[in-house]
Amino acid sequence: MADFPAPQSAPGASTVPVTAGVLAYALYAIAAIIGLASSGLPLIAPLTGVLGIIGVIVCYVKKDDAAGTWVASHFTWLIRTFWWSLLWAILGWVVFFTLGLILIGIPIALAIWFFAGLWVIYRVLRGYLLYKESRPIPGV
Repeated sequence: MADFPAPQSAPGASTVPVTAGVLAYALYAIAAIIGLASSGLPLIAPLTGVLGIIGVIVCYVKKDDAAGTWVASHFTWLIRTFWWSLLWAILGWVVFFTLGLILIGIPIALAIWFFAGLWVIYRVLRGYLLYKESRPIPGV
């Protein structure tokens, strides 16, 4: 009987962490929805709650596993969404405290937080729709 070597995967092939991507999107979506629904207008970035922080940790941990696959762009997309959301929240707080004394800062800060929340929901939905079709994020 002839001995045949066991089949091996291609040298550059890696398993795509699809379940980690779904988990990250689910955590981000829940965090964004809770952030907006909790008070109508989020007073902090929608993704800086516990679920958003867990989501960004999942993205950072699994990003190297997804290197070279279409999923890698989604992890980068979600990481950037988290940090930009945090930046907009901080900007809203700066405006709130610096211009709040003359009362014009309060509506400006609320507007910043509101639009940042909508922006987060847009990014999560856009990314998830592309993820569902197994397509990378264009331009990432």
